[in-house]
Amino acid sequence: MASELSALLPDGLPPGRLIGATADAPLYWLSDDPVDAELYRRLVADHPRTGLWPVLAEFLEYDAKRPWDDPSELTPGPVTAIDAQSPAEVLQSFWSELLPDDEDLEEYTESLEPFGLTSPGLAGPGASAGSPDEFACWLAADEPPARLLLAKANRSADLPAVVGWNGPLNHSNDIAPLLTTLRSWEDRFGVRVVKLGFDTLDLSVAAPPTSEEHALHVAAEHWAFCPDTIELSPGALREYAADIQNANSWSFWWD
Repeated sequence: MASELSALLPDGLPPGRLIGATADAPLYWLSDDPVDAELYRRLVADHPRTGLWPVLAEFLEYDAKRPWDDPSELTPGPVTAIDAQSPAEVLQSFWSELLPDDEDLEEYTESLEPFGLTSPGLAGPGASAGSPDEFACWLAADEPPARLLLAKANRSADLPAVVGWNGPLNHSNDIAPLLTTLRSWEDRFGVRVVKLGFDTLDLSVAAPPTSEEHALHVAAEHWAFCPDTIELSPGALREYAADIQNANSWSFWWD
């Protein structure tokens, strides 16, 4: 019996295979080889019809099979768990949990200026510079050729839960709060999930912050979402905010 996912796969796909715990309940389709940008564009345009969202699959440098060729490392979760979260409450909770309660607190508050100990809450939306899907296609075309992963997801922010991605495990054991934030970024900044790796996430951004103040507010959200992105380099919110101002892509890495 064909699985629901295999029945949705469009014609003209390159060689690939279904990946999942069982043959009749695969998590996603994965191409055998890197694909061209034109295929990615076609699949994005086809998403409203198929319900399948494409992402570029990134693998570990030292193990070309991890994580996407072997589902044993993946823990798919229900998309409904994302619905139960509030992005404002999620970011406030992460902000509070990340602050140390020892002699390092002063150093943290300096790197988080001008916000310090208090989360500034959600930043206002950006002004769209174009279609979010078009920006996703632009970023995919700008990336090195990669294998393609296709999964059934109503929106790109839900795909990491569907495929069982565990990238932020060192930051949060529960991925649902982070994907709630990702959904909110889709709505406020026109982001799309373009590339997903073992512990990396690359987003296209159709409506980035364009002012210094707005970028600083968005940078605060990024710190709560993925502190390693700021702490490992450049080290402070102000410097990081300058990097994302007017930027049409955001990249995250969890150490």
